[in-house]
Amino acid sequence: MDFESDEQDVQVLSDFPEGELLEITKVERQKKSDHRYIIHFGAYNMTVHEDVMIKYRMITGNSFMKADLEGIVVADERQRAYVEGLRYLERKPRTAMEMTRRLRQKEIGETIIAEVVQRLQQERFLDDPLYAKQWAEQRITNQRKGKMWIRQELREKGIDKTLISEALENVSPEQELESALQIGRKKWNLIRGEATDKRRKTGAFLMRRGFSGDMVRQVINTLLEEDNYEGEDEEFY
Repeated sequence: MDFESDEQDVQVLSDFPEGELLEITKVERQKKSDHRYIIHFGAYNMTVHEDVMIKYRMITGNSFMKADLEGIVVADERQRAYVEGLRYLERKPRTAMEMTRRLRQKEIGETIIAEVVQRLQQERFLDDPLYAKQWAEQRITNQRKGKMWIRQELREKGIDKTLISEALENVSPEQELESALQIGRKKWNLIRGEATDKRRKTGAFLMRRGFSGDMVRQVINTLLEEDNYEGEDEEFY
């Protein structure tokens, strides 16, 4: 148990008497929550998740020492973190770092965060290698972004450098060039003016999208050829 979890135990059970057997006198569902229950021990009460209540048989008539309840508080916090993690995954996949940040925002202790992240990884709800691979493919083919852009995005999401490299290796130069050509051609055709302006603006546009200088040169040369421009082979980037 880490320091933060200790603090939570003290806060939740601070009024509970030490060294006494505490009998559950009433169990009721918490309002506005389908899965949390209020456990009454006479004048004292605490709330727990339904799964925790069932696991520890917290039913009317059963008794617990305060030390037992402290362990249950930690179990409840762990369950709360796990449920929060699953809820965060409902809309889209997340990385381990994104999950960690989310649980910290919910003021969950670091030890429990580490345990929950590990559990979600074991259950394959969190899978950074697969996430990186799918992200790279999607950004190249659908968003028409270059590898440099994708590398930076994955870094910000906390993906390990080795996993990023492996994900980008799965994207062939041909795939990246095709994406650069498609988005570059669209930009090129929107620009009015001389070839110099089209080359400059299209090149800058592609660089901002994370394509390398060499790839930008290939695209510009192809677009010049498609438009039958001659004598436009000056050095670019």
